[in-house]
Amino acid sequence: MNVGAPPRAGAAVRRLPLLAGAMLSVVAGLWGGLSLLGTGVPVPNTALAPQHGPLMALGFLGTLISLERAVALGRPWGYAAPALAAVGALAGAAGFARPGQVLLTAAAGWFLAVYLVLLARRPGREVVVQMSGAIAWYLGGLLWLRGLPVADLVPWLMAFLVLTIAGERLELAHVGFLPGQAKGRRASDGILAAMGVLAAGVIVSMPWPAVGWRVAGLGMVSLSGLLIVHDIARKTVRSTGLPRFAAVCLLAGYAWLILAGALWVTFGRPETGGIYDASLHAVFLGFVMSMVFGHAPVILPAVLRVRLPYHPMLYGPLALLHAALLVRITGDLGGVPVARTIGGVLGEVSLLAFAGAAVLTRYAVRSRQTGAAARPSRSRKMEST
Repeated sequence: MNVGAPPRAGAAVRRLPLLAGAMLSVVAGLWGGLSLLGTGVPVPNTALAPQHGPLMALGFLGTLISLERAVALGRPWGYAAPALAAVGALAGAAGFARPGQVLLTAAAGWFLAVYLVLLARRPGREVVVQMSGAIAWYLGGLLWLRGLPVADLVPWLMAFLVLTIAGERLELAHVGFLPGQAKGRRASDGILAAMGVLAAGVIVSMPWPAVGWRVAGLGMVSLSGLLIVHDIARKTVRSTGLPRFAAVCLLAGYAWLILAGALWVTFGRPETGGIYDASLHAVFLGFVMSMVFGHAPVILPAVLRVRLPYHPMLYGPLALLHAALLVRITGDLGGVPVARTIGGVLGEVSLLAFAGAAVLTRYAVRSRQTGAAARPSRSRKMEST
């Protein structure tokens, strides 16, 4: 994901409360998720568990994405979007459901204004696609305010995140798709067409859910298949360090998006149960969170001037994320509730483990660099002696 010029240290410090709001949102969302897994974990209010999905998709990810775009905008008013999203998520987690819905929807409206300015600055299809994701967030919020249950909002939440992420990949098409300008242009055209199918399915999901979910699923399968074929990740996965780690995250995420789309195509709008749980978490956990893992070492330094160097230990939480999701979906599709619970709990652990590993990498790399700098100094001292 792209940002503007590197932020000043003072400006970065002022963004910390927004990042803290996103972190509190994800903690509340994970807490509610544990309750939904049947672990018996007590919750502070009855509204927390039903808010699990919006807290993760809009509170946590909505705050982070709109914060990144506000940095790219470079105008103080742009930060109202992540602020509204963070406060709205926390209000909903605290039991104030209606004010939380209003604030989260208002955040989407403000987010759209940010995109309009960005589009005027640099017109391009990739910005239009990302803005379409923000429109999905806004329209989903309006439907939420009308009283629709969260299950009916799933296609809109999915479109917000998938279109945003795919739009960012499309933004790199001129340098990031294989192999050549003409072919890259055709690849981006195909990706745009797949996004159009996805968007059409989301719109149709309101009057005809069975049809809309299937069409959206077809768009998900087509989009992820095209990205697997054309994304530069196919090349960088054979490199080393951070480029390889990011490529692994991207390719694994695309695979989960294909599975989710296949489930949507096969079953349409699933009722609550194993198919519903599997189809949702293949998108929101397998695809989206894998993308978050892959982009975090780039986003955080740009937004907060906090260096997040690469270290191989980041593969640990990533492997746990995908292994846990595999266990969870196996339990969902096989009718084994205990596997679903174990996989769900381990999935939440993987998110916390990634945060811990991100902190540890800073100290591990810093200690290694300090030691490397000190060894020549000692060598020169011995030579002089």
